[in-house]
Amino acid sequence: MFYSALNTIKSHVKNIPGWRTNRKIVVIESDDWGSIRMPSREVYQECIEAEYNVDQNTFERFDSLASESDLELLFDVLHRHKDQHGSPAVMTANILTANPDFNKIKESGYNEYYYEPIKKTFKNYPNHSNCLSLWKDGKEEGIFFPQSHGREHLNVSLFMEALQEGDEDVHFGFKHKMPGSIPKNCNNGRNKYVESLRYSSLQDRKEKLSILLEGLELFEELMGYNSKTFIPPNYLWSPNYDKAMSAKGVWFYQGRRKMKEPLFDGTIQFHTHWLGEENEVGQKYLLRNASFEPASLNTDIDPVEKCLNEVSVAFRMKKPAVIDTHRVNYVGFIDTQNRDKNLRMFDELLFKIIKRWPEVEFFNSEQLGKLMLTNE
Repeated sequence: MFYSALNTIKSHVKNIPGWRTNRKIVVIESDDWGSIRMPSREVYQECIEAEYNVDQNTFERFDSLASESDLELLFDVLHRHKDQHGSPAVMTANILTANPDFNKIKESGYNEYYYEPIKKTFKNYPNHSNCLSLWKDGKEEGIFFPQSHGREHLNVSLFMEALQEGDEDVHFGFKHKMPGSIPKNCNNGRNKYVESLRYSSLQDRKEKLSILLEGLELFEELMGYNSKTFIPPNYLWSPNYDKAMSAKGVWFYQGRRKMKEPLFDGTIQFHTHWLGEENEVGQKYLLRNASFEPASLNTDIDPVEKCLNEVSVAFRMKKPAVIDTHRVNYVGFIDTQNRDKNLRMFDELLFKIIKRWPEVEFFNSEQLGKLMLTNE
């Protein structure tokens, strides 16, 4: 009861400033598509046997490269729910275009970093060879709208430094083709190596920007169009990147109200944004004001009712409801029960949104951004 009241208060507060609309718009933003996390059920078991507490972290426990069946089942749910215009629910799928090429890195003696395009990663996995075609089909059908989330969900400099220093935990993960790992016997620990945009020096910051820009180029080669929105991994971002990102065609940033700028001393500085805010180079912010994360290991919260409450607050405050939901909720490559249980809840969520607000409109992130530009 206390959590529910506190969450409602927070929802109202973060919806106070910024752009408003009388329309009931729902945007579903989902991160991490295309990145490697836990490679297989067998690797998961080996981690447990080696006393790595991967069962204590939602992403290490369930997240993996989405298979063809994962995508097909998700698409079925999205197709099933139509807004007032007859348009299906659409998920803005924020994708990574590459993953580490473990074989080449090892062949270099861990002295050079190499990546492989996502097309190669898909071919290396057992039930994934048709995934890129499914991404493109989903785009054409108006249910799956890929946008850029970066090149890979990996802090390249931190990862290579740990390998070169002989870090036991990172080498264990590398052996099993994992992007880093949580330390052994660490309860509720985090895998810091997936924080791709954390940097420690001016040179490191420049290298991260080069990776970002290459990721945007790979996205355009892969999908055939440029990504007009971008979501910084782990909400870590340097305003120094804005001008270069704008030159590459990024008009809008997805994200939370508070974004985190890494500082060279290892700390972070928070920057507070509001919906429709414009930065110095003219880019606008699209802020997430609701969340649907049923894969969370916190079982005390009903994810459907929590999200519905946040959508209700957004509409009451004349804001679009921008729902934050990660890939981990929709994949069953490691554990099919995770996918099946969460898809049932996602189906229920969409059904209840349409029932409660029959005038609802489903937008992707770019559509919301363009509406703000034309309706200021």
